[in-house]
Amino acid sequence: MSMTEFQQNCYNIVTDTNLSPKQKSNLLALAAENNLPYVDLDSETQQALNERVICDMYEGHAPYKPRYVLPDYTKFLKQGSKWLELDPAKTFDDALNMLTIAYHHVPSVTGMPVYLGCLDQILLPYVGSLTEDQLYQRLKHFWIMLDRNLPDAFMHANIGPTDNIISRVILRVDKELKQVAPNLTFIYDENITPESLLLTVIDNICDTAKPHIANNMMIKKDFDDKGYGVVSCYNSLPIAGGGSTLSRINLKEVALRSKNIDDFLQNVLPYYCQLQLNLIKERSAFLFERSNFFSNSFLINEGIIEVNRFAPMFGIYAMAEAVNILQEKSGFAGRYGKNEDANELANTISKQLAEFVDSHEIKYAWKGKAMLHAQSGISSDRGATPGLRIPYGHEPDPVTHIMALFKHHHYYTSGISDILTLDETIKDNPSALLQICKAAFKFGFREFTANISGNDLVRVTGYMVRLSDIAKYKQEGSRINTTPLGAEAADDKENNSYLCRTPRVISHEQFMGNR
Repeated sequence: MSMTEFQQNCYNIVTDTNLSPKQKSNLLALAAENNLPYVDLDSETQQALNERVICDMYEGHAPYKPRYVLPDYTKFLKQGSKWLELDPAKTFDDALNMLTIAYHHVPSVTGMPVYLGCLDQILLPYVGSLTEDQLYQRLKHFWIMLDRNLPDAFMHANIGPTDNIISRVILRVDKELKQVAPNLTFIYDENITPESLLLTVIDNICDTAKPHIANNMMIKKDFDDKGYGVVSCYNSLPIAGGGSTLSRINLKEVALRSKNIDDFLQNVLPYYCQLQLNLIKERSAFLFERSNFFSNSFLINEGIIEVNRFAPMFGIYAMAEAVNILQEKSGFAGRYGKNEDANELANTISKQLAEFVDSHEIKYAWKGKAMLHAQSGISSDRGATPGLRIPYGHEPDPVTHIMALFKHHHYYTSGISDILTLDETIKDNPSALLQICKAAFKFGFREFTANISGNDLVRVTGYMVRLSDIAKYKQEGSRINTTPLGAEAADDKENNSYLCRTPRVISHEQFMGNR
């Protein structure tokens, strides 16, 4: 029997030995979406997309749901839901049950929720007379349910910045279970968060590489009173809204098409920025005007999300390769992350990108603008370092690492990340990691993340994997949707495998406060 290319693709999915029925169903739905005609693009934008100088993150040919949705779960619990036939929550059990139901109905690019809410703030009003042990039992069951029913490491819970019983119990549960999902961000605020709680967070990182830490003092300035959430791979987005779409520029490819630094900055980068803006506008127009998501979703109708609180993300990656290529073309020897002139060139590029984004209005966007994002990479990237990171295997000591990157962070309002990979001896001195984190925030880091060598649970680009799951994936498959992505990313032996990260030792002489 002869089959079309589309049918063959579907047949390959159906007969894949490593996929569960649910995983096959998700991939078949994506295959159907990508069999549709692409949204209308002009010829130059289409060519740039075909050549992958700009990338649509494979969101689908006809976007029918936002990439990331951040419901106002506090409002949901207070008012209940007519659509879901739920009364307002009265007890802690009510709240957990309602959240479990809501998550099933929150869409995203992955087909699963990427935002679970700032759980301690959401759940604190319902604690009542429950003891810590009673909360522990409930939250442990809830945590297990999340991992088993929504096995996707892009799913993200937030806690903090206050010190409270829910936050501490969640940290206890997450450290004990060592699950891939949910991913976790702690919102840190130097004026609110006690050092004892931050040290507990650091202790968790030493065991699980979670949580990721967000600098609230810096991030909140870019948002309004409704606040923000951190989702997926370090995306900071408005609560009751989210990210409508994400496109990214491969700066390496832009540099390869440039004669030198001046040509890159004056001609080639502005050209591809405009093409990426074209792509964002067309994809946004389809989502907002033709998909009907914003006209018939109960999330909109019940005020749990608002149509004017979604922003497209203007992403970039491969800054390291771009800078090194431009240095070579201009006859300079310095390399990104290790040379002051190369680092200043990167800062100039980030500043120009931010100015471009800020100077262009977008019809369907929160505050009328896209949000600049240092995109953390995808598993199929080859020879291109995520975001603004220093290439794996070439990382300097942690202090030099932070000093090379901190100037970029204030430009990337919807997220920028790096991952410090540290030797497992840090477990004997977690206060050293705490001091590095606080100093990084003082210098201007928006977010802080660390991997500890020797642990089974590690971060890839931003999501979590277990190395033990990767090792057996090709023989047994995996119940966790993101394991195949981690396995694919590990196979890049050139320079993009997270397995090539160089563990660094923090010594007392390297404390940033002593410099």
